[in-house]
Amino acid sequence: MAIAQRIARAAVEQPKLVGPAAPPPLQAVALTQDDLKKIAAYKAVEHVKSGMVVGLGTGSTAKHAVDRIAQLLRQGKLKNIVGVPTSTQTHEQAVSLGIPLSDLGSHPVVDLAIDGADEVDPSLNLVKGRGGSLLREKMVESVAKKFIVIVDESKLVKYVGGSRLAMPVEVVQFSWSHSLKRLEALFAHAGCVAQLRKAAAEGGGKKPYVTDNNNYIIDLYFEKEIGDLNRASDAVLRLPGIVDHGMFIGLATSVIIAGVDGVTIKTKKGNEIELDYFCYSDLRKGL
Repeated sequence: MAIAQRIARAAVEQPKLVGPAAPPPLQAVALTQDDLKKIAAYKAVEHVKSGMVVGLGTGSTAKHAVDRIAQLLRQGKLKNIVGVPTSTQTHEQAVSLGIPLSDLGSHPVVDLAIDGADEVDPSLNLVKGRGGSLLREKMVESVAKKFIVIVDESKLVKYVGGSRLAMPVEVVQFSWSHSLKRLEALFAHAGCVAQLRKAAAEGGGKKPYVTDNNNYIIDLYFEKEIGDLNRASDAVLRLPGIVDHGMFIGLATSVIIAGVDGVTIKTKKGNEIELDYFCYSDLRKGL
């Protein structure tokens, strides 16, 4: 895929916000990973307009976007927003912040979805679901007119699975070990190791992690590239007992990447990806 580069080097204004949801001041100190997540989230929320139906993502980065939307609603800068949460966790957060909520039954088309990702490849394909909400995230984000992904630069990979961390697959509980063996065999060519995700059990020990949909998650770890993503997706979904997987292929319209020196925005324009860059290094020096 060709990349058309349009680089705008502009200093990002230091936010003049108050309250717990304000982004970190860009001073001559090292930005933490959470600072970078908040910067990306706030940049994405600039695309939220009054009257929109907004898909509310799940995870540590998306949480900052939900907080920011709620702050703008309280300030009267946004009005008539309807949120569609992608998990029980996000639903509870949005309710606590007073964001009006609905679901896909009432709002089958979402104007804008904002969410994080665990991996982003050069074509803006994603791995999502290490937080356990991949099914609801995909349901909401696949019907969004625009899907903005917010990440820090540590999430960039050369290919899907390139971090060698988990690529989640949601499966029904029945005979999960059979599903695990079939998934591992399917990707044997990529050196796949499959593991049932576990969570802490009361009283100590571990128990299978259960999703909001009462399913299990099998995490796949790859040593090599898995090959054509669409073929891989089709092969996984053909296996009985598989609910969905964490590959989000061709769904992202933009990715906002916060790095230590600036914000990069990658946007799909037909068959090309347009690149914008905003530098805030001067603000980090205290200017």
